[in-house]
Amino acid sequence: MSHQTPPGRAGAQRAPQSRRDPHGWPHAFVAVLAALVAMAVVAALGLWAAGAGDLPGGAFPAVVAAVVVMAVGGSVGLSGGAGGFAETDAGLSVVPLSVTLVGALVIAAGFLRPLRHRAVADTKELVGWAARIALLWVLLLVGLALVASHRFTIKLGEGTAADIGDLLGASPKVGFETDVPPTLVFGLLWLAGVFAMALLVSRGAPLPARLVRFQESVRPAAHAMLVLLLAYVVLGLLVGLVVAATRGHAAETLAVLLLGLPNLLWLAFTLGLGVSWEGRVDGPFGLPMPRVLDQVLRKPTDSTLNLRTLSEHDDGVWWLLVVAAVMVLGAAFLTAARSPARMRAWQHAVHMAVALALTVLTVCLLAEISAHAGLSLLGIGDLGGGLSGLVKLRPHLGTALVIAVAWGLVAGFVGGLLARPVHRRGEVGRKSADER
Repeated sequence: MSHQTPPGRAGAQRAPQSRRDPHGWPHAFVAVLAALVAMAVVAALGLWAAGAGDLPGGAFPAVVAAVVVMAVGGSVGLSGGAGGFAETDAGLSVVPLSVTLVGALVIAAGFLRPLRHRAVADTKELVGWAARIALLWVLLLVGLALVASHRFTIKLGEGTAADIGDLLGASPKVGFETDVPPTLVFGLLWLAGVFAMALLVSRGAPLPARLVRFQESVRPAAHAMLVLLLAYVVLGLLVGLVVAATRGHAAETLAVLLLGLPNLLWLAFTLGLGVSWEGRVDGPFGLPMPRVLDQVLRKPTDSTLNLRTLSEHDDGVWWLLVVAAVMVLGAAFLTAARSPARMRAWQHAVHMAVALALTVLTVCLLAEISAHAGLSLLGIGDLGGGLSGLVKLRPHLGTALVIAVAWGLVAGFVGGLLARPVHRRGEVGRKSADER
């Protein structure tokens, strides 16, 4: 005779599970909407401080949408022309990392919130929760991409040049629009990266049972790298606010803080490690960064940007090396202090080397800049002079990874030794076999 559970009792047994599983569509919608709203607010404030509110033709909402799209890896193309007499050539590849960081933090918090107070997560449950957010993310991203499109006319200065341009129909019309398919692909990859990083850096986030064994070797180093990058941003934010309040040009400074603060601070981090970058600044455009960078890069040909070339204009840049050493050693100590006590110093060194190399790789890929603009009449020469310009900045990637591994090995080993007196998980009352 088989035993069957009464229907009422079965429902009572299932009720607690349904109550503690808030992985519903409303929660997913709130998480996605909160992230996009936060990104749009930061982008709007930054663009307003930069003077974009005065763009012609009511372009401001479209520009805000375009900045948010670029912040998640989306593709925004520039185009233009001037009738049959002239053509414009423009391109832009830059990630506004202030907007990116805000969105990543908000959506990561929304993703992790229903998972708190759990030891282990079922793989199917975790994938289902992520899929809900991803579907809503795609729908809202499509809407945002459709808004991020505008076209307006640029005057060729004043006087005769402007009159001739209007007469011949050669006043340039410049526009931008989002390439939707690549935007959706890269937007989903960005979201997947945020999910992965959220699970890696959070001590309270549950993992599938098969991955739990890796958390002791991965999570402490991943968390320390996040702390390191955020520490740079917080330090730079404090300095930037002081500069805005005491040295004038407050609007320009706030624009940099709200749009590209991590671009500047994480570049400084890699420079402090000894990484070299290569770039050039030409024309009226420039980098929204300290003048010393512009002095090094504003040359007829590509220039190398590192501590040595910067020190030729300002000896104070050597403090970047000191700050980087303190930050990396602090991250190594944090990694060791959060790791099980049984781990040896050489293991901390390996973990730190891998984590720092991946962090530097990510920073180098995200902080690259490429922008150019030009206008020619009948394909010959430059019309309007000041409309042409070039800005580019890219890292020496292979050398950067080697330098990061070297820093990680040394700092990880030293951090492991410094963390020995700290009480950590896995310690026992008796000495280990190695200490006998």
